[in-house]
Amino acid sequence: MLKIAMLSTGEEVLHGDIVDTNAAWLSSLFYEHGFPLVKRSTVGDSLQALTEELLMLSFNSDVVIVNGGLGPTTDDMSTEAAAAISEQPLVLFPEWKERLEAFFTSRGLTMPESNIKQAMLPEQSTLIDNPVGTACGFKLEVNGCLFYFTPGVPKEFKLMAESQILPDLKHQFPEQAGLDCSKLYTFGTSESGLADVLDKVSLPSGYSLGYRSYLPYIEVKLFGPKQDLDVRVKLLQLIFKLIEKHVVSVDESLSDHLGHLVAEKKLSISTSEQSTQGWLSNWLHENALMAKYCGHGWVLGQSLDIGGEEKDPLAATFALAGATRDKCSTDISLVTGRLIDNSFTVAFSAPEGEWGQTLSFNRHYTIEEQKLVIGTVAADMLRRYLSSKPIFVSYSSLKSVKEMHVPRGLLDS
Repeated sequence: MLKIAMLSTGEEVLHGDIVDTNAAWLSSLFYEHGFPLVKRSTVGDSLQALTEELLMLSFNSDVVIVNGGLGPTTDDMSTEAAAAISEQPLVLFPEWKERLEAFFTSRGLTMPESNIKQAMLPEQSTLIDNPVGTACGFKLEVNGCLFYFTPGVPKEFKLMAESQILPDLKHQFPEQAGLDCSKLYTFGTSESGLADVLDKVSLPSGYSLGYRSYLPYIEVKLFGPKQDLDVRVKLLQLIFKLIEKHVVSVDESLSDHLGHLVAEKKLSISTSEQSTQGWLSNWLHENALMAKYCGHGWVLGQSLDIGGEEKDPLAATFALAGATRDKCSTDISLVTGRLIDNSFTVAFSAPEGEWGQTLSFNRHYTIEEQKLVIGTVAADMLRRYLSSKPIFVSYSSLKSVKEMHVPRGLLDS
């Protein structure tokens, strides 16, 4: 197995002054393309610590992505450390010096002397272009390990990784790039719950399963050879059947999947929100297909009591769902009711009737996480309705308190 590591540099990353989004992003990108990372580490602005970590990585890795430390200031030390571990002198790369001068000239500026440092690279380096910044990347082999040195600015780093580093890795390691990935997005279960079921599946040689957990989803990823599509499809169908009740989409996000369903059915949607505070409407509108079918949306204050203190919160949310659909003249309405203590209500109204449920959280969530989970429950109910699946399902992180379904015939009688 190819051993790929990432080293992030900088005191601000090490001490948590900034979140290392570059590392998370690269891990996801490489994983999806069949180049999973086996190690991630962080080092501050210490030449000794940086040199020691690079040297250790060179002995234990096949590929290392080094992020940060290519700027013009004295605390940017990645290039100097690269020269030290490769025992090469730093030399001027005239082509990058010209690029730097042109960069400043085009902005009507004189290049500061300190920027010359960014054109000084280990002698046997191969340049990696940076079309949007002053820090060029470079590739260097040390102790049989291939190093890619990259700038820390996210826009520059991501462009470099996607357009140059990943294609180069696929060229260098074609057998690794021969893997393809199918993804099943699940909601309302746990990673251990999925593993208990899927670990029993016997996979053919060359196939493997991976998991990626992030609120509110857990992705189940099936890796297999590109040329073996028939086998991978059959395995994917088998896995899908085993965890179907929690799968919300396959090889596309829930948003995209729901967008296709809404466009296919051509059903208009209105919303009323309390606990989600506009999150659900915003999420629906972010998908271009769903946005075409979104009607009016209301955001109601959390303190507003729709049905009176003595009324059942679910009954009040039910009534609001019907009223929203009628007042907005849409085919469907989605409603998130008040969040009371640890419980919330979600309901929707459709031509065939109305469905609603009261759920409570089994664990602590922040306010933003609560909105994310509640909104996803509402979206999942809509997905189930549009897919002709049972509306109610058990969620491992939520406790079902009450469920209600009233057919249209009873509502109109």
